[in-house]
Amino acid sequence: MSRTSASKDASPDEAPGSAPAADSPLVHGLKQRHLSMIALGGVIGAGLFVGSGAGIAAAGPSIVLAYAVSGALVMLVMRMLGEMSAANPASGSFSVHAERAIGPWAGFTAGWGFWFLLCVAVGIEGIGAADIMVGWFPGTPQWAWVALFMLVFCGSNLTAVKNFGEFEFWFAALKVGAIVLFLGIGVLAIIGILPGSDVSAPGAANLTGEGGFMPKGTDGLIIGLLASVFAYGGLETVTIAAAESKNPVQSVAKAVRTAMWRIALFYVGSMLVVVTLLPWDDKEVADKGPYVATLDHLGIPAAGQIMNVVILIALLSAMNANIYGASRMSYSLIQRGQGPKALGRVHSGVPRLAVLASSVFGFVCVLLSYWRPDDVFPWLLNMIGAMILVVWIFIAVSQLILRRRTERDEPQKLVVRMWAYPVLTWVALAAMAYIFYLMTEQPDTRKQLIATGSLTLVLAVIGYVRQRMAERSAPAAAE
Repeated sequence: MSRTSASKDASPDEAPGSAPAADSPLVHGLKQRHLSMIALGGVIGAGLFVGSGAGIAAAGPSIVLAYAVSGALVMLVMRMLGEMSAANPASGSFSVHAERAIGPWAGFTAGWGFWFLLCVAVGIEGIGAADIMVGWFPGTPQWAWVALFMLVFCGSNLTAVKNFGEFEFWFAALKVGAIVLFLGIGVLAIIGILPGSDVSAPGAANLTGEGGFMPKGTDGLIIGLLASVFAYGGLETVTIAAAESKNPVQSVAKAVRTAMWRIALFYVGSMLVVVTLLPWDDKEVADKGPYVATLDHLGIPAAGQIMNVVILIALLSAMNANIYGASRMSYSLIQRGQGPKALGRVHSGVPRLAVLASSVFGFVCVLLSYWRPDDVFPWLLNMIGAMILVVWIFIAVSQLILRRRTERDEPQKLVVRMWAYPVLTWVALAAMAYIFYLMTEQPDTRKQLIATGSLTLVLAVIGYVRQRMAERSAPAAAE
């Protein structure tokens, strides 16, 4: 039997304009094992398997340093987000926290900006997955594969949330298994004991040769740093999903606390393996991707096809997670009066209209890649280029404000605490500001910065106007 509800995120005893503690109309169907794997899978995306090759080509062995530095920033951001989400779990996550801390316009800007980012990403991931399928089945239309994937994951998200959790659990398990196997093979090869391989232990030759650890100087390191920062996007989904778990506070606390070593192991560790085993300027690193190039170098049979399967899984996992994240973010915004009410209805514990709207927008982005590949589609890509940094800034500013407020009013809610508050929060904000500055120095990232800034400004203006209108109408309604 279908159940429909449009109740607010906020509980009745909360003050007007405050954010929800949790979303009661949604079914708490996610288990701890689902959240653990969502957190694990969130840091293993196609950007790691494929996109890291461009970073290696730009930075050389210093890509390890770039990933370590950007990973440290992500750890700080996730710790801040974990503190706020454990204190007040909500499907709107950082959008809710921004609204509580700064005001409705900030929640509107962060929330709809992130929704836009996820929907465009769904389209990009669908195109990437379709490219792999066309390679396996030549002559089949790319759009048909995208449509099939959209139908499958839209369908899985329209049913009970536990189905999304199961999809992500197995997707993440396969990705984790693949990266752990790669790291194991790489370590054995580095110390020269990989069975069946004729490759001798490379020592530090590839780390210090061919121009040294930083062959292109600080300019190359900066390009690698920018590439690595945006590869970490995806961890935020676990705090959105935590609101639909059986124990939201404990679940988000555990997921955030264990995310730290995963970042070091999967990203920094795998980059170290690649640049230790292969010369950084090996053309195959950029052409095939670092993982395929490394496995080919070690003589692993069918390495290319094996990694294509892993990359396909990573893309499909990201599609599934992004449709989920976009639908829950839009649902939360709508429940707070920041979107069309018609999309905010919940059927059998699932915001189905929000799922459909997010999926349709993602597919429209795919169609735009065919209809307007030279103007509209590139502009869409540029608009999401720096959006994750905008979100991170809202997270940091919100944590600065809410931590002080929570310590004063509800200290028992601080299950997760930001390290060295407020010093490290300010350090993270300074690092983000510096990354924005670095983006102005590179032509490609400058375009992204302008486009993302334009989108953010438009959303902020709309959000502020809506906030002012609501404030003016409130006294009139009370009379």
